[in-house]
Amino acid sequence: MSAVQLRRGARSALLAAGLALLLAACGNNMASQPKVAPLQGSAFFADGLGARLPIEGTVAREVGGIDPAFFTGQGPQGLLTELPIELSVDLLRRGQERFDIYCAVCHGYTGAGDGMTVTRGFPAPTSFHDPRLLASPVGYFFNAATNGFGRMYGYASRIPAEDRWAIAAYVKALQLSQNATPDDLPAEVLSELQGAEGGVR
Repeated sequence: MSAVQLRRGARSALLAAGLALLLAACGNNMASQPKVAPLQGSAFFADGLGARLPIEGTVAREVGGIDPAFFTGQGPQGLLTELPIELSVDLLRRGQERFDIYCAVCHGYTGAGDGMTVTRGFPAPTSFHDPRLLASPVGYFFNAATNGFGRMYGYASRIPAEDRWAIAAYVKALQLSQNATPDDLPAEVLSELQGAEGGVR
């Protein structure tokens, strides 16, 4: 037998083996194996349910042990009234930066609802200084940024949760900057300002 014939025989054997493997993998075994489909009942468990609750203490792979309220803005009592992250100057600076990028185009830099799109004819959003929004908790603004509101689409896929909280904190700071009264100031700051007005530092 010549070398050419040997090579042809080897190629034929390899091709046959490859086809055999391919055909063996085309079976329907994976699709037809015994399994419980989503929301399907099961006689295996006493309660008849196929879906099981996670074991207590289970940590989700996607979000770890983070409280779900961090991603929704809502807790057991409703919308969160406190930030689930530490309030800091850096957080507010980050919130301002993200607000200027994503929000100011409609809401304006002061939150008055007079952004560039409004000057071009787009309907104005409600001012953040409207009494209803002044009374809204920080979780409301996070939730609106996450899920959208009215004409505004949700930003959950565009802005990470941490930055949405930073924006929500900055919105509350914007509201305070335009609507604060002397009673909102700490006593030492108020007395310092009053002393400055009287010419005493």
